[in-house]
Amino acid sequence: MSVRQSLGVIGRYVFVAFVLAFFTLPLLWLASAPFDSAPSLTVAWPEFTLQNFRELVDNPYALRSLWNSVILAAGTVAIVLTLAALSSYALSRVRIPGRDTLLYTLLLLSSIVTGTAAMVPTFLLISELGLIDRQLGVVLVLAGGLLPTAIFILKDFMDSTPRSYEESARVYGASSLQILRQVVVPIARPGLATISVWAVVQVWGNFLVPFILLRSAEKRPAAVTMFTFYTEGGQPNLALISTFSLLFSIPVVAMYLFVNRRYGFRFHGGIKR
Repeated sequence: MSVRQSLGVIGRYVFVAFVLAFFTLPLLWLASAPFDSAPSLTVAWPEFTLQNFRELVDNPYALRSLWNSVILAAGTVAIVLTLAALSSYALSRVRIPGRDTLLYTLLLLSSIVTGTAAMVPTFLLISELGLIDRQLGVVLVLAGGLLPTAIFILKDFMDSTPRSYEESARVYGASSLQILRQVVVPIARPGLATISVWAVVQVWGNFLVPFILLRSAEKRPAAVTMFTFYTEGGQPNLALISTFSLLFSIPVVAMYLFVNRRYGFRFHGGIKR
């Protein structure tokens, strides 16, 4: 091996080590800081204590906010999956003029008109509906923002579902909804799992929408409650923030591991190979 090749191999190993350290150090801090009696912004061996968890439990809104995040995520995912499945199946099976143009237009508009840009008219609409400071209003706004992309992604899975299965079901007298529920949905289950994980991640870390639409502290999700773990001078309480961040990340990671183990994210259209 020449000197140039040796330097190239060493350079690649150094680069890989640098990238691993860049992504590993924050995770090590997140895993160690909640158990440190005096956490700082450096990664060090913690002085083990459970006092941070006790303070978090004593906080009247911390654990409640995690439950609020579960409610918002579950409600949003239920609406997105139901409407996206119905819409994508209809767009996949019914030939209408301008179908593809409609899909791309919805996707383009959902990408250009972000939640921040549409927050003022959204707030006025939710206010007119009387849903300010209600979790239902937040669920509807979040679901509406996620639906175009969910329909676009799920339609690909619906297109890959063999039509012969549906024709066989129709021979035995199955209705369109029965075919969708008993034939198409089981085959497109990997796509639904993908949409579920994606929607939960989008809702779980969303700060702006619940912060603006929810006024009561006991109704706010974890992403908003974490903002309160700062002093009046703007200094972060690292003990509470690190502990709460650890608890905050567990549900999403657990969901990802469950879906990854079940489906492996090895998707090819609507059918897993």
